[in-house]
Amino acid sequence: MNKKTTQKIAFITFRALGLLVVAILLGILGFIIYNGIGVISWEFLTAAPTEGMTAGGIFPAIVGTLCLVVGSMVFAFPLGVMSAVYMNEYAGNGWVVKFIRVMTNNLSGIPSIVFGLFGMALFVNTLKFGDSILAGSLTLGLLILPLIIRTTEEALKAIPDSYRTGSLALGSSKLQTIRRVVLPMAFPNIITGLILSIGRVSGETAPILFTVAAYFLPKLPTGIFDQVMALPYHLYVIVTSGTDIESSRPIAYGTALVLIAIVLIMNLLATSLRKYFGKKVKTG
Repeated sequence: MNKKTTQKIAFITFRALGLLVVAILLGILGFIIYNGIGVISWEFLTAAPTEGMTAGGIFPAIVGTLCLVVGSMVFAFPLGVMSAVYMNEYAGNGWVVKFIRVMTNNLSGIPSIVFGLFGMALFVNTLKFGDSILAGSLTLGLLILPLIIRTTEEALKAIPDSYRTGSLALGSSKLQTIRRVVLPMAFPNIITGLILSIGRVSGETAPILFTVAAYFLPKLPTGIFDQVMALPYHLYVIVTSGTDIESSRPIAYGTALVLIAIVLIMNLLATSLRKYFGKKVKTG
């Protein structure tokens, strides 16, 4: 078998595998849309659930999910970025950085339900936050912290050292170089970690089960110490509770469709932000 034939076979194989992945994704989306689109209405999106969540809408769950996503990002994103900056720009390649990387890798492999138990023990019980948005956001923030650290570190490594050397040669301090040269250039790729984190936080059920999620709470939160409903837990309750499964199944598919739409919208906004900063880097 000559090189051309081998290359052609490899190309066809990789292309078929790529199309298979796309087909699987479209199949999942098509299944959810087909079964859930009939439930979607203005009332479904803006009303509170009624009759044991077998009727009404999911607006409190939508608001709760958005609160948890924003809260977890406010905690995890700055901390993760600053940790990555320290590891890549200040700490060098000593044993401290190696130890942090090993711990970060181990942290990213811990099951999410363990984070939920830890969050309940620390934030809910020890720090007396109770079942609240604050406790849930901090727990989810810990869950996505390793992802943000690794993606930010890779983004910083992609910046050539010549930019750092040139900035220092012009008289800038280390901090000024990082703040005005390295971070602006790396920020479009740092947003990638934000996008991945949003997707994971939006769909997590186990951590919020122990720290914030309410079974049935048809009202909006008034502060960070309130419990909230959330779309993943709401979906879980609808499918597994003792309610009439057949009558609540369309609501479950509708909830799943709304959750997917929220993740998609957030990802599109983050991608737009990434493109915006990417253009600023190129034109600047």
